[in-house]
Amino acid sequence: MLLEVQKKEPDSQLLDDLMIATFSQRRSEIIGNEPLISAVMDRWPALFSERRLSAEFSRIVTKDLLESFLDGLDALVPSLLELYKAGVSSSRRLRLRSVLQCLQKEDTNQNRRTATLLGLPRYLSEDSTDIIWMCDAHGENLDVIMKVMQVGLLIGHEGTLQDAFPLEVFNVAVVAEEKIILHKLGDIPTGFAMLMAAIYCLNLEYPRNMKFTCEFLQRVIMNIKPDQCSARVHGLRNKLLRYRK
Repeated sequence: MLLEVQKKEPDSQLLDDLMIATFSQRRSEIIGNEPLISAVMDRWPALFSERRLSAEFSRIVTKDLLESFLDGLDALVPSLLELYKAGVSSSRRLRLRSVLQCLQKEDTNQNRRTATLLGLPRYLSEDSTDIIWMCDAHGENLDVIMKVMQVGLLIGHEGTLQDAFPLEVFNVAVVAEEKIILHKLGDIPTGFAMLMAAIYCLNLEYPRNMKFTCEFLQRVIMNIKPDQCSARVHGLRNKLLRYRK
């Protein structure tokens, strides 16, 4: 597998077949040995692509990653945005105001998805500062940023960012243990989906300061073991019932 990955034009189908054939061995190593991410990248380099990480997630959970994530997200976007607006109006969730203001500038389906995802930790009173980083794709020292990142997303934009999130994204990358493990993702929702895939496939803990956000993504949006919600996530899910249309 390593030799094939190193080729100038690797055989994608061969790599897919090799990943299927070695799935049990890989899961046993990752779960049993708990290796560092760098060791997994050296041992299983083919895993670290959007295509194969998605496939690995499907083998573990028996769900299509992007389909389950985006369908579940789209079903809840209207309710969550209404909940955010109510929180701002009541002055209980003022941190959401800047996220909602982005939609006043450009209210597209993709921006509504993005606002919903970035608003979740703010609504749940979590601090995503060291987990979700907005950075100038050409002007910031990524090595310095990644030194504080155990698990998270780098969202690259061009120029000075004056809003809660960039309306045009240059690049999105998934980071684990201070290393970029996946990059050139086209948008923020896909970045969140791949972050969840990385957590599953690499047997990672939820980032401590966003554990309820990640739990909501897993239990409610992706509907994975939904009966095992914590009290906080269960409470948010019940609140959303009032806003369902």
